[in-house]
Order: sequence, then structure tokens, then C-alpha cells
Amino acid sequence: MRLEAKLALFNALSKLLLVLLGAVVIPPIVSRVAVSHTDQRLHEKRTEVLQLIERDGISAFVQGEAYADYNILKQEYITLTPLPPEGRHRPHPPRIFDEPRQVDNQVEDFRILSQQFTSGGRNYRLEIGSSLATVELLTDTLRRMALWVLVIGALLTIFTDAAFAHYLLRPLRHLISSKLQGVHHPSAFSYVPLETTTTDFRRLDDSLSETMRRVQTAFEKEREFMSNVSHELLTPVSILQSRFENMLQDPTLGHAHSLKIVDSQKTLYRLRNTVKTLLLIANIENEQFLRDESVSLAAVLADVTNELEDRLAQREIRLLEELKPDYVLPEANRTLLFTLLFNLVSNAIKYNRWGGSITVQGQPEAGGYRLSVTDTGPGIATQHLPHLFDRFRRFQAGASAPEGYGLGLPIAKTIAEFHKALLTVESEEGKGTTFSLLFP
Repeated sequence: MRLEAKLALFNALSKLLLVLLGAVVIPPIVSRVAVSHTDQRLHEKRTEVLQLIERDGISAFVQGEAYADYNILKQEYITLTPLPPEGRHRPHPPRIFDEPRQVDNQVEDFRILSQQFTSGGRNYRLEIGSSLATVELLTDTLRRMALWVLVIGALLTIFTDAAFAHYLLRPLRHLISSKLQGVHHPSAFSYVPLETTTTDFRRLDDSLSETMRRVQTAFEKEREFMSNVSHELLTPVSILQSRFENMLQDPTLGHAHSLKIVDSQKTLYRLRNTVKTLLLIANIENEQFLRDESVSLAAVLADVTNELEDRLAQREIRLLEELKPDYVLPEANRTLLFTLLFNLVSNAIKYNRWGGSITVQGQPEAGGYRLSVTDTGPGIATQHLPHLFDRFRRFQAGASAPEGYGLGLPIAKTIAEFHKALLTVESEEGKGTTFSLLFP
């Protein structure tokens, strides 16, 4: 998962946790706020009523047994009740409590403020009540508003955090796309400094550039080393081969010595081919070949067939070609593709049974074009398949299988990777082997 997606997911989960925590914490807080608000209103009304009594006198309100005032919906009321003159009714500070009261033959719960006071030498009880249904309505309203504000705030912060993370990580995306993706060789690396105000990204860019410079220097030294080694090895080998050829032309040379010289020539020939093969692999891995041709696989396969026609006839092996349709690589190296197919078909001949067959089949499939080379040989043991493309490894595929240098398949693997193709193998003992190339 990308870093930006992880940050966005973390922000979303943290905001979701915040919303859930708010859903648990907000209701009791809102309930407390609503009750406090109601109590404050009751105290304010009590103050107003007492001020009116002090201004107009108690007789303006109580003309008989008691005074009662209800609003039209019976949600609030004010009562003034005269108390008997006994000493047990003494003035006390206001107190607030919840208590059910009967209103028009209905019992409702009220939040009541009660206070006893003295006016005109007589004790009175003042009660101001507010319906708890009104308190609950206020509580629900505040709760919904708080939750909506919390949810909307969380969503806004998720989008703003995601936008900021997208903006903040833009230099990192640019660094990955322009300096890391698709860079298979130091020469393809871009050393243009990254435009960013973030110190960490700038340091990362500088470190990558410095590392690639070191890698490129190491590549250049390896390339020079391989060139020098090949020259220093091939030159004496050519000199020795010439001397052995001159010695073989000497009529006084004995037959036994002639055989030893011929064996020495074979050893030199093998050494020369090994050096050339290793140099070819190194040159391919160091990107010293160009991919500037449009190459038809059918045309290359036709050249390989012509080259191997005598060997096919010698072992009476039938070669079947089924490239339907043909596939043209837009950016390829024809010489290397010839070497790739030549090695695969040559191995199919070398490790095939006498009078067998080879099928070269090509067809498009999801993700590219697959070219497979199938033989009818003895197959390869399962334990050898993971090491089949290792250099200098040879596996006996049959009693009559000729010896090799163990470099043919590594060359094929290197050339396939050079063309961004995937080379795989499937084999079953006694039934044959199939090498497949998946071109993008």
C-alpha cells in the first residue's frame, strides 16, 4: 500500500474513532448542558418574579388562596402559594428538583425551582416549573447538532488531511516515477535535482544521486575490466591455436603427440567460447546493446530454422511452427533475439529423442504474447528446475545427451530480461520440456 494511502487510511480511522468517542461522550455532556440551561432560565425567571413582587406588591398577584400562571401549552408554570403562619414554614434559599405534577388531568414531569419568601409579613412559596419534555427536546436538538458538527468536521478534516498529504508527498511521487521506476541501468538515471522544500526529500534525492554515481562508476570499471580480461585471454589463446596448427603440419610429429595437440586445441576452443559467452552476458547486463529495431519473431525463427536445418535432419527431428499471428517487437535487438531462439531450439534438438519433434507455438494472451518451444525429450527432474538458469550448471537429461558449458540457458535468460520478457520452464520426466517466453 502506498504511503499516501496509509496516511489517508490512518486519518479516516482516527476521525471515525473520534466520531464514535463523541457519540459516547456527547450525550451525557449535552444532557448536563441542557439541564444547566434550564436551571439558569428558572433562576432568571425567579429573579424577575421577585422583582415584580417587590415593585407591585404581593397583592397584585395573590388575591385569594394562590396564584397560578401556565403558558398555553402547559410546558411552563409559575405559582405563588400563601403558607400558614406556623413557624415550620421559614424562608429558605431556592432549590431545584424533578417532580411529577398534574396538569389538566394529566401527570407530567417538571423541573421545578421552589423558594419560600416573606412578603407583607406573610410566608409564600414560589414555584417555577419547566416541563422535562421541553428539556428532553432541547437535549435531543443539542445532541443532534453536536453529532452533525462532529461528523461534518471529521469529514472535512479527512479531505483536508488527504489533500495536504497528497500535496506534501508530491515530490516523493515525482522522485519515484522519474528516478526509480524503469531505471534498469545507471545511465538511465536522472540527476536533475528534485524541486522540494522538504529537507528529508532533498536528502533522499541527494543520497540516491550519489549512490547512482557510485554504481555507474562501478559499472564502468566492470566494463573496462571485462574488456581487458577478454583481450588478455583471447590473444594468447589465438596464439596457442596458431602454434598448435603449425605443429600439426609437421610431418615428423608422431601420432600420439598429434592426438594430444588436438585435445589441447579442443580445450582452447572451449576456453575461447567460454570467454566470449561471459563477455556477451556482461555486455548485455551492462546495457551495451541497442534496442532500436522492429523485429518479427517469425522472421527470426525462420533464420534459426535455416541455421539448424542440418542438425534437425541428422537426428530426424520434425520442427513444427505455429505462430498465429506473428508478433513484432517494436524495440528489440535482432542479433540477440536470434541468439535467444537459437539457444532454445538448439537445446530442444540436443536433449530430444531420436526422431522426436519440436513445436514452436506463439499466440497472444492477457498481458502480452507467449512464445513456447516444446520438445519430446526425456524431460528434466523437478529438483533441477529451480537451478536451470544458473551459470555453469549442467544437468544430464538423458543417457546420450551431449555435454555443454552450462551457459546457453543463462544467455537466454539474460537476453529475455534485456527485452523485458519473462522466460519460464515446465518439464515432466518422460514427456518433454517446454520453455516459454512472455513478451510484454
